[in-house]
This record gives sequence, C-alpha cells and structure tokens, in this order.
Amino acid sequence: MEIDEDKIDDAVLALLWLTLHNERCAWKGFDWATTDRLHKKGMIGDPVNKSKSLILTDEGLERSQALFRELFTRPPQ
Repeated sequence: MEIDEDKIDDAVLALLWLTLHNERCAWKGFDWATTDRLHKKGMIGDPVNKSKSLILTDEGLERSQALFRELFTRPPQ
C-alpha cells in the first residue's frame, strides 16, 4: 500500500483547526514528519521549539479552515 502524504498533511491541517486557540495557534500532538512537511509547505511556523503549540501562517490558517469544512462538516439540509 502506498501512502499519499499530501492527504495525510491535509487531514492533519484540518484537525489543527479543532485545537485552534489565540487566533492562530494549535496544539502540536501530531507526527513530527507531518508537521515538518507542513512547515516546508508554508502552512505552519517552525515546529521545532519548546512550545506545545504550532503557529499557523496566514495561508495555513485559511487552508486549515477550508479543509476542516470540506472534510468534517455536513452539507446544509
């Protein structure tokens, strides 16, 4: 089985929206390889620090919300 890391990155970015606090911070409890890829894609600040939170960039914040809505909400009835 081949894993699509872009799909994993999208799912993690969407889930970061769930733990969002202080406008653009999210708890960093995800795989380091994934957060490193998200950093390289410009979605989050450097995850390698002593903080327990990640900081989403403007682009990451916007994409995180869009992915959360796309992946985890129901259409209006």
